[in-house]
Amino acid sequence: MNKSKNIVFLTGTRADFGKMKPLITVVEKHADFNAHVFVTGMHMLEEYGYTLIEVERCGFKNISTFNNHTDEATMDLTLAKTIAGFSEYIKSLSPDLIVIHGDRVEALAGAIVGSLNSVLVAHVEGGELSGTIDELLRHATSKMSHIHFVANREAKLRLEQMGELPETIYTIGSPDVDIMFSEALPSLEMVKSYYDIFFDTYAIAMFHPVTTEYKNMAEYAKHFVSALLKSEKNFVVVFPNNDLGSRTILEAYRELRSNKRFKIFPSIRFEYFLSLLKSAEFIIGNSSAGVREAPYYGIPTINIGSRQSNRVVLDSIINTDYTSAKIIEGIQQIETLKIVSTQVFGKGDSAKAFIDSLRMESFWTTNHQKQFKTL
Repeated sequence: MNKSKNIVFLTGTRADFGKMKPLITVVEKHADFNAHVFVTGMHMLEEYGYTLIEVERCGFKNISTFNNHTDEATMDLTLAKTIAGFSEYIKSLSPDLIVIHGDRVEALAGAIVGSLNSVLVAHVEGGELSGTIDELLRHATSKMSHIHFVANREAKLRLEQMGELPETIYTIGSPDVDIMFSEALPSLEMVKSYYDIFFDTYAIAMFHPVTTEYKNMAEYAKHFVSALLKSEKNFVVVFPNNDLGSRTILEAYRELRSNKRFKIFPSIRFEYFLSLLKSAEFIIGNSSAGVREAPYYGIPTINIGSRQSNRVVLDSIINTDYTSAKIIEGIQQIETLKIVSTQVFGKGDSAKAFIDSLRMESFWTTNHQKQFKTL
């Protein structure tokens, strides 16, 4: 390469940052590339833990921020505001590559801005299935991107089915697996001390809004809280994301605040969360952590409702509806599960595969003009 290339990573949530952190780190260390991190979305909200602090703690050289917050009911306006802010940012930087992750409006904004300004866009973990509005956002983001870093063969085949060129799809696994089995994870004792968690045994609860079922979210949240209370288990509860319906979930959580069996947090640092998950009895709710990270650790999952529909089917996952009775029934089934850990999302070498791809001359000659391959 003749000169160092500028690579922008756009992050809007604690979840996508956990996925992209290994990729940012490996780029930051390489002489041929300059890593830039554009921080927006939930990272900037005090109510959700102001997780910009977690990004800054990593010590990355080039961090920029933008507050895209509007209101939980205006995802379209958040998308528009993010496009405006990110567009101004990339015009001042002129990056060679934009890297985005997943199925949030911030990722779609990054893809739109890059494509309309003739900047290569790489989408991490496209080609996956999920429920609700996430499905639309993920596939739309893939179609607005030029390059794809996918978690497995199934995701690659789905993108090819969508007309993406095979030579633009790189199978690298899920980047968070790099962190999951690294020696950098803090000990459970350290995590418990840091967050003042005194439980000997506990489960993790994470329940996110389902935007396409917004009118029912208050009822769903009440059922969820009722089941947690009836279970008599100890729980580490993490706030939902800030999508439409999050307010009703936070309101339902008020009933848990005075109960000593619950520790409730706006956010938990990614590595610390992994250490907690690794030693949990189970994880319950509708977070992707239940269908992605938990199976790697051999931790049972009670997956509630439609948010993770069709993502993965494993013996360690118990699927229930939203009713309190069925959720309790799922908790009671945990002890009967025979769990085998899985490696369906890579083996923990995503960062190496990612940087190896960037070092290929052919990577940088990817056609900015999208092509459609007919099957």
